[in-house]
Amino acid sequence: MRAAVMYGAGDVRIEDRPDPKIQQPTDAVVRVVLSCVCGSDLWPYASMPATDTGRPMGHEFVGVVEEAGSDVSGVKAGDLVVAPFTYCDNTCDFCRRGLHSSCRHGGRYGFDGVDGGQGEAVRVPHADGTLVTLPVGVDSALLPSLLALSDVMGTGHHGAVTAGVGHGDSVLVIGDGAVGLCAVIAARRLGAERIILMGRHTARTDLGRGFGATDVVAERGDEGIARVRDLTGGAGVDKVIEAVGARQALDAAFGTVVDGGTISRLGVPQYEEGPIGPSMIMRNITLTGGVSPARAYIEELLPDVLDGTIQPGRVFDQRFTLDQTPDAYQAMADRRVLKALITL
Repeated sequence: MRAAVMYGAGDVRIEDRPDPKIQQPTDAVVRVVLSCVCGSDLWPYASMPATDTGRPMGHEFVGVVEEAGSDVSGVKAGDLVVAPFTYCDNTCDFCRRGLHSSCRHGGRYGFDGVDGGQGEAVRVPHADGTLVTLPVGVDSALLPSLLALSDVMGTGHHGAVTAGVGHGDSVLVIGDGAVGLCAVIAARRLGAERIILMGRHTARTDLGRGFGATDVVAERGDEGIARVRDLTGGAGVDKVIEAVGARQALDAAFGTVVDGGTISRLGVPQYEEGPIGPSMIMRNITLTGGVSPARAYIEELLPDVLDGTIQPGRVFDQRFTLDQTPDAYQAMADRRVLKALITL
């Protein structure tokens, strides 16, 4: 099969790899229909040391089950399925608590002999626990939004849930990437009254307004903090969803949240220290968030995608073929594309 492999910073290649096969009775082999490039893929694309072996890439995909192991009962050949960005058994103590990203028997695509999602097929471990069957055909116009459930929509939702967003809240979303925009969808869905989106790319913030953002703040740093404070009459916001991962974004979160408010971090931190000393304690700020247990949210969000209540697939603004995947990485790294959809 053909698949994307990263050999180092800026070096993504499409190459022939062994066709996936059932290795354990709980496996399934899925033929990929749609995949995409994630913002988190850009971190190794910018900094991964060169290697001779390469790393299969991609962790978001929708596809058709080609073969299921003898112990798999939840999916069968011919089913259209969505895969969350980590695989899991959905039965361990962490999964039962809704923390599928910490599954005791789970893992990540592209590691430990498991295929990446940016390829023609994937062997999915723990298929019964991981895969969710979709009640549409492979030609459905909903497929991009269903693909978003594998990561970005579930991640944006996780930010809103961990922040405790509820009816009447004021919410600041920091970051106009795909996750930040999906956090706007999630905050609106959970009843936030005011949603301020902090971002500088007009095409993206315009999409954010379409998703439910009531205000846009283009300024950064102290100017951005002052602008949010001005919009809220000096009070600040009840909840902040930080979807960037930069220290400046965390500082903005602390500078804009009300005393007693909550900050949820979704962006993979590119720093080790933050403003969590005495000033945070005196303000009774809750700092939460983390990696999304996307599998925990798919059944909850799926009906709203199917009936068109939410349309997270709109974050995919350009299509690429599998052979064009290296171009998709570069286009996203150059900020010419918000989120690249890979069609197979």
